[in-house]
Amino acid sequence: MTRSTRPREQRSDALLLRDADADPAAFSELYSRHVDAVHGWLRRRLEWAASDLTAETFARAWLIRARFRDERDGSVLPWLLGIAANLLADAARHDRIETRARERLGLPLDLAADDGYTEVEQRLSPRLALERQVRALAPHERDALELRVVEELPYEEVAERLAIRPAAARLRVSRALRRLAVTVPKEEP
Repeated sequence: MTRSTRPREQRSDALLLRDADADPAAFSELYSRHVDAVHGWLRRRLEWAASDLTAETFARAWLIRARFRDERDGSVLPWLLGIAANLLADAARHDRIETRARERLGLPLDLAADDGYTEVEQRLSPRLALERQVRALAPHERDALELRVVEELPYEEVAERLAIRPAAARLRVSRALRRLAVTVPKEEP
């Protein structure tokens, strides 16, 4: 093969991260490779803040890129998910601190205590009950369910993302749906 017809080799994540200082497009490529996976992982855990935490994950990754140690054959996804998990824990800790401070100061915990809010809350309560039940599922079942039902991925791709066999992905989704069917009250017509 001549040099002009040889397919360009794809750089590993580790090489992209290493080259990012001199080549800003390298970090952009790394971002493109993993933004969906990081956002999906965060959305399954804290939907309302997933976009902000995804952006913060990549910002933090850029700032601490020199600390990266290649322990996964060139993949930075586990490292990025570790950063995301730390940010998620920080967000939860901040929320608990804010709640305790509001309680100590005697401030209402419900910031929007008006009739309009109550009506909206009542209309959303079946959805909120379902979200609580989904969050209560075992993480491996919740992840499989969300990939299959929310993201509408085929079982083969669910299996690939979770590093399991397609039959195991089907089983996890099936178990999650059965648990939800038992715990979520049915709406009256």
